[in-house]
Amino acid sequence: MSKGLFDLEKHFAFYGAYHSDPMNIVIHTIFVWPILYTGLVLFQFTPTFFTLALADDKVIAFNFAFFFALIYAVFYVLMVPKAGSLAAVLCFLCWIGSEFLASRLGFSLGWKVVLAAQVFCWTGQFLGHGLFEKRAPALLDNLVQAFLMAPLFVLMEVLQKLVGYEPYPGFHARVSKEIEADRKAWKEKKEKKHT
Repeated sequence: MSKGLFDLEKHFAFYGAYHSDPMNIVIHTIFVWPILYTGLVLFQFTPTFFTLALADDKVIAFNFAFFFALIYAVFYVLMVPKAGSLAAVLCFLCWIGSEFLASRLGFSLGWKVVLAAQVFCWTGQFLGHGLFEKRAPALLDNLVQAFLMAPLFVLMEVLQKLVGYEPYPGFHARVSKEIEADRKAWKEKKEKKHT
């Protein structure tokens, strides 16, 4: 039975097929979460849906930054409860941090900082694909899936390298087979174009 939108193996294999070079993986590990974070900084300047008053006259504004952090967090928890819960915490920490930075910078400086950070991070990732992966980024084939999966993918890669994390037994073996099959098909297609 297909899990559709929440099919972790399918998503992980799709994203992994575009990120198999170790240097490209390192580059993405460094730059993916800052892209999410700075995107949330920009969304902090959107209209507020509602506010929550706290002690000491502090107010929490719920806007598009919160909405996107919530979407990512819920998606990750539903997809893979353990790693997804950690990813959800990171999403909300990014939301809190983005509010802090946005309030300190203000819009006139904030959007410039976000633009500079986004250009820097995206350039790094495109260079990673061009110089090391030798394959176009996943976002060119599936924009929504690439944006949604990238933070979870790099987190799961780090967890796997550091502590041998697997969402369930055999996950990495099955996904590795799918990635290898996809990469083989891509290389064959690429060779046919050049002959």
